[in-house]
Amino acid sequence: MLGQAIFSQAIAARSQDLLGRLLPAPLPFVARTGFDAAARRVQSAQDGARLGRLGSLEVRLATTPAEIRRAQRLRYRIFFEDGPATATLAARLRRRDADRFDAVCEHLLVIDHARRDSDGPILVGTYRLQRQEIAAAHHGFYSAGEFDIGGLLARHSSLKFLELGRSCVLPPYRNKRTVELLWHGIWSYVRRHNLDVMIGCASLDGTDPRTLALPLSFLHHFATAPEGWQVSALPARRVDMNRAPKETIDPRAAVRALPPLIKGYLRLGAFCGDGAVIDHSFGTTDVLIVMPVSAINARYVEHFGADADRHAA
Repeated sequence: MLGQAIFSQAIAARSQDLLGRLLPAPLPFVARTGFDAAARRVQSAQDGARLGRLGSLEVRLATTPAEIRRAQRLRYRIFFEDGPATATLAARLRRRDADRFDAVCEHLLVIDHARRDSDGPILVGTYRLQRQEIAAAHHGFYSAGEFDIGGLLARHSSLKFLELGRSCVLPPYRNKRTVELLWHGIWSYVRRHNLDVMIGCASLDGTDPRTLALPLSFLHHFATAPEGWQVSALPARRVDMNRAPKETIDPRAAVRALPPLIKGYLRLGAFCGDGAVIDHSFGTTDVLIVMPVSAINARYVEHFGADADRHAA
């Protein structure tokens, strides 16, 4: 889909250049009319994509293939250049983290208007969002490749699910303001589409469960989803999270060992699935996060506003 869009844009640009040489006099009026209409459509799409603003930072949805490519380049930098992930040859050549889900998902962007690069205001953070109806019409949920989520969806067939994934933020922006704006964007999106449950894979760095015994055991004993919301890792990929008795765990030390993203999910009111999955390509150990909107901590709903109006654009 993205390739077709890029190809179409190239053909359109070439045609416009040819017409400009053949019909130099009347083209400015014709071209300008078309350009203005296109510009209005782009502006309308961008206005509808805006989800919030905090100072120079804006959170919104990507509206063009070029913006999705920017998100993929940011992901590549964080996951492959700065992180432990191992890039395929195709990813190294493109210098983008891309897969088949990108073309059908929506991409949440946090942009800093106070700083610029060759593409404009810099992109400092991103999240990938996929609603249930989109998943059903295309490739399913990404997390279904690691966790048996079919039973969860069947038990709550009247609810609408949203999958969160591919979250990353530039190191200088890993602060309260950026994280708050990211969550404001997600909450705005949830309210806009009347979604009921958020799910997604969250990662701990490393592929040796023995070195992750403390955080994995803490999640198993203190954050496992209650009955009705339980999800297990796929049997062929399942790694036991219960690696230490509950009474031996120092909760404060365990929380310090958790990645900030997982800590943020837990503070909001999320649960954790049963069993972890090792993702060797990303150098991580993944757990499934399950967060019913009804379980979100009330103080966070009050903070962002029931209608997500705290940082409204």
